[in-house]
Amino acid sequence: MSTTSPPPTPNVRPTVAIVGRPNVGKSTLFNRLTGTRDALVSDLPGLTRDRRGGNAIMGGHSIIVVDTAGLEESTKGSIAARMRAKSEEALKAADAILFVIDARDGITPADKEFARIARNSSRPIILVANKAEGRAGEGGVIEAFSLGLGDPVAISAEHGEGLTDLQSDILAILGLTPIASKKKTRRGSDREAPGTDTFGFEHIDADNDDDAPRRPLRVCIIGRPNAGKSTLVNALLGEERMITGPEAGLTRDAVWTDTIWNDRPIRLWDTAGLRRKARIEEKAEKLSVSDAIRAINFAEVCVLLIDAERPFEQQDLIIADRVISEGRALVIAVNKWDVIADKNKMLKDLRETVTESLAMVPGVAMVTLSARSGRGVDTLRKSIIDAYEIWNRRVPTNPLNRWLDTALTRHSPPAVSGRRIKIRYITQASSRPPTFVAFCSQAGRLPDSYVKYLVNSLRDAFDLPGTPIRFNLRKPDNPFAED
Repeated sequence: MSTTSPPPTPNVRPTVAIVGRPNVGKSTLFNRLTGTRDALVSDLPGLTRDRRGGNAIMGGHSIIVVDTAGLEESTKGSIAARMRAKSEEALKAADAILFVIDARDGITPADKEFARIARNSSRPIILVANKAEGRAGEGGVIEAFSLGLGDPVAISAEHGEGLTDLQSDILAILGLTPIASKKKTRRGSDREAPGTDTFGFEHIDADNDDDAPRRPLRVCIIGRPNAGKSTLVNALLGEERMITGPEAGLTRDAVWTDTIWNDRPIRLWDTAGLRRKARIEEKAEKLSVSDAIRAINFAEVCVLLIDAERPFEQQDLIIADRVISEGRALVIAVNKWDVIADKNKMLKDLRETVTESLAMVPGVAMVTLSARSGRGVDTLRKSIIDAYEIWNRRVPTNPLNRWLDTALTRHSPPAVSGRRIKIRYITQASSRPPTFVAFCSQAGRLPDSYVKYLVNSLRDAFDLPGTPIRFNLRKPDNPFAED
């Protein structure tokens, strides 16, 4: 381990960057330190492309750990060169570096080259010899001394060996003294936020969410490959955070970044492009798609990014249906709007498609923009916040039942087998998305067309456009009520 750096500034979480050549186990180590499964892990080299941050609790201290793409020798302008540039940015921003080698492979020329880059960053370095378990790794641990980065810390990230020593060295290099831990997890590491799940999200009680104004609003950017998702994320962040380029499928991990919009904390996810299932063949893409779907499942607002040059293909509608079925707030963003010649005609066609194909969420927000130039991005931010507020909306019970009386008077429920269905009472069970429960006789026999009428009337009456609404029917609890 190299010399100890000055203690970090109080109230500022120190950052530790994990770097090294591809396939040495950086993402596995990231997952171990953060106690999550956020980073995709595979034996495929170069799976990680964008840098990813996560929170680790070590010795009672909160530390930001950053997973980076593998440092590779590359030609100018290539994907590898762009990945390397982002990794070098992470080096400059870090307070300390974990330089990871594969002890089974020993020291390679690439390790020597990138050790030089790490030294030139002027950041304190911990040399980590991963995959050191068993005799196969002994030679590599010994060879690691030749890099001139101090004594290597021998670990096995996959099996969790040597992590206690590594965490002690991380605290020492940051000038931190261990304090009493707050909670022990099943893995035996300290964690600060009980209830945090394996994808970096806090579990939230939809009806008792007092921390909503303080915690980040979770926004996920989704869509087909090459629609411009990473470019849009960079525009929303106001910095070149994600790797972008003309190649389809650049993004593999679902990578989140925290930002602030008008004093509101936002956690923004960039995701891999989602193609038709039949066309997904490579293992890396299967992992990426799985990660993107997890992001949809845990997001609060999903922005479906459409390519204006290829608007609303079948896959776009499939993705939108996935968002709606998961009950997430939806915003549609149409990218590359600046290249469209007849904008009025295109806008009319898009609105007709949305009305016909997404009839289950009438009034869904649609924003035209250019992620590259930034035009329309501010409008998108506002639409995201508006969609979130509608998604969270609660309607008092008294106005709900006054609306129900009016709706029933305007259009009475049908009779089934000569018996009129009676709807007696309605209440909102929860929000996120708005969920309503109506108590009625013959609950299982009310036609879908009438339920659709009630839902659309409910949207109009209480201003709930573009958000999924769940409308459940129940039999009355009173055993003497008419069935």
